[in-house]
Amino acid sequence: MKTLYTAEALATGAGRDGHARTADGSLDLDMAIPTEMGGSGQGANPEQLFALGYAACFHSALQAVARRTKADVSNSSVGSRVHIGPTDDGGFQLAVELEVTLPALDADAAQQLADAAHQVCPYSNATRGNIDVTVTVAQD
Repeated sequence: MKTLYTAEALATGAGRDGHARTADGSLDLDMAIPTEMGGSGQGANPEQLFALGYAACFHSALQAVARRTKADVSNSSVGSRVHIGPTDDGGFQLAVELEVTLPALDADAAQQLADAAHQVCPYSNATRGNIDVTVTVAQD
């Protein structure tokens, strides 16, 4: 793979209850286990960061596909939910729900664009076959 960009980060302290910072300093966060998992919830958590990244990346992929197909993506948005739960063997697994809003397109065109973006998005390509990802198009 020809690398176009590399992000670098360092986590310190107690992992989910520690600190995380990008090498360039643009993100510098206290981390905390969510209250739903028995923690304080007084900081960011990896699932939130993954949800932010996936939503932004998928929205970018949606816009890239729209440019190629000349689709109108004005006022579009992508929401994401990242779920974490236990596995049968004592580990944890993730699942993702993406909700795409494309108000300028009819339902069929919006779904086709969302499906095409799912094939282009690097997060989708990285997770495909590893975790469940559901992409839905919001209907008015």
